[in-house]
Amino acid sequence: MQRPPAEVLYAEELAKLKKRDRDATPPGWQLSMKAVLQFVVGGDGIDPKIVCAPSLIERALVTLASNRALLLVGEPGTAKSLLSELLAAAISGTSTLTIQGSAATTEDQIKYGWNYALLLNEGPSPRALVASPLYRGMQDGRIVRFEEITRCPPEVQDGLLSILSERLLMVPELPDSNAVFAAPGFNLIATANTRDRGVNEMSAALKRRFSFETVFPIADYDRELALVQSEVARMLAQDGIKARPSSDVLEVLVTTFRELRQGVDKEGGASEKLSTVVSTAEAVSVAYAVTLRGHYLRGDAGRPADIVEALAGAAAKDNSDDLKKIRRYIEHRAGKRKGDHWRDFHAARHLLPQ
Repeated sequence: MQRPPAEVLYAEELAKLKKRDRDATPPGWQLSMKAVLQFVVGGDGIDPKIVCAPSLIERALVTLASNRALLLVGEPGTAKSLLSELLAAAISGTSTLTIQGSAATTEDQIKYGWNYALLLNEGPSPRALVASPLYRGMQDGRIVRFEEITRCPPEVQDGLLSILSERLLMVPELPDSNAVFAAPGFNLIATANTRDRGVNEMSAALKRRFSFETVFPIADYDRELALVQSEVARMLAQDGIKARPSSDVLEVLVTTFRELRQGVDKEGGASEKLSTVVSTAEAVSVAYAVTLRGHYLRGDAGRPADIVEALAGAAAKDNSDDLKKIRRYIEHRAGKRKGDHWRDFHAARHLLPQ
């Protein structure tokens, strides 16, 4: 698999937690709240999976054990999807019951559809019904993930109202057994990024069915640097590549991304903030691409100059003015910093598209 789901990637840790778990477990859950919290934030031989406040995870777990669904909101690239995947894997043993929200998402994709060949041949029947991830999650008592819920049209979003209120999904086409009651353990984790929340605003009625939790960008430089380093190492190891980006390359990358994201440099001076989101997730992708470039094309682990070329595609997607801001940053900010790695980064500014 190119990208194993969390329940596969961390199968050993989940098995270890389940074996030693002695705490009270909510109905339908695979692990106790304490064990799920430890799986996400780490400790006692378990690696941390995400950088965020443990209190946020605790509130999310209480919500998922209650009769409310969970909505994770934040800037793009703040690991909302990763958090929902980790929670679903630890609570239900699977994170793949997922609906991807978009402008093209229909109510059938959320609830159920039909195998039309069987439908025409034998009429509405359980055999002809095609269950959605939500349908299966209700039947089996598992966590269902709804990615980018606010990208869906409002009328499609509101198809969740009765499901989240009554924990009941009706299938009026079936003559018998036309009600699916949610089994213990079922709940919904939705995500929405703050850049798109105004596109298809959720109705007030639907908002009342959710508890909102905001996932913020990583505030601490050292923790962000360590996360980028560990994630890139994991991705490279999965590809069978022994090369790892140098600390100098990662310093240039993470510092640049943070300063372009925040509009403030390490010395506290003002810097130009990009309109495009330059998240930690983007930093991981760029670090990975830089290492692949060096490994396959030159036989090294990537150079600071490679970051310049990667920045154009990663950080200048929505606004042509962002390229000018990046160029000014490299010329003025990077040019003043000491070290060969910063000097190489500054010298490669000509590689940016004009």
